[in-house]
Amino acid sequence: MMKNDTDKIVTLSKIKVACQSCNLYELCLPLGLHGEDLDQLEKIIKRAHPLKKNESPFQQGDKFQSIYAIRSGSVKTYTIADDGSEQITGFYLPGELVGLDAISDDCHPCTAKALETTSYCEIPYTALEQLSGELPSLRHQLLKIMSKEITHDANLLMLLGKKAADERLASLLLSLSSRLKNRGFSATEFHLSMSRNDIANYLGLAVETVSRLFTRFQDQGLIQVEGKFVQIIKLEELKAMTKECTCENPKMA
Repeated sequence: MMKNDTDKIVTLSKIKVACQSCNLYELCLPLGLHGEDLDQLEKIIKRAHPLKKNESPFQQGDKFQSIYAIRSGSVKTYTIADDGSEQITGFYLPGELVGLDAISDDCHPCTAKALETTSYCEIPYTALEQLSGELPSLRHQLLKIMSKEITHDANLLMLLGKKAADERLASLLLSLSSRLKNRGFSATEFHLSMSRNDIANYLGLAVETVSRLFTRFQDQGLIQVEGKFVQIIKLEELKAMTKECTCENPKMA
């Protein structure tokens, strides 16, 4: 059943929760850290005020200084082409890191924008790099997250280059399902924070195609849609549609 809007309200007390008591601990950067090691990481983390919808923690071309761990809400990243068109490169959920793609060139290749009220932790990269040199477990977790970024890029190329339109949308819904399940939420009932336009842009489809696919999936009894609220009714049939395992990754949502 549909969530009450009051469940989405972010309070300052929630933002200030320390890593060891955060319900995203097993998904985020502190995974594997304990005791004094975790205390050292917490000293460099900045817990900022929430972003309102459409606010940005960084924009394309900004100098790279920090990475950002999403605590609640969701974020999209996108690039602006020379002709002014927008290309969405990813969606991020709680427990995921935004900004890692800026490390190589020392500037952000894309803009991040909140899709809804979003709280986050800012982690200065210079301090993180120094600390990861002292803490093998932190370095291992950081490399693991970076590896997922590489895997995502490969999966996205395959998704856009080889999969049919219905497989693309099914893959997106399955990615959301599994990621939300890992966060303790329902795997079959969730709110889509991104618009149909955003979904179409990300999947390389026309908006009309995405709308038709949602209608077709609903007519086939695969899902039930009410506004932005989606209920997956036949999860296994959606999985069969993609013809292969849908890997979790930090951008595919």
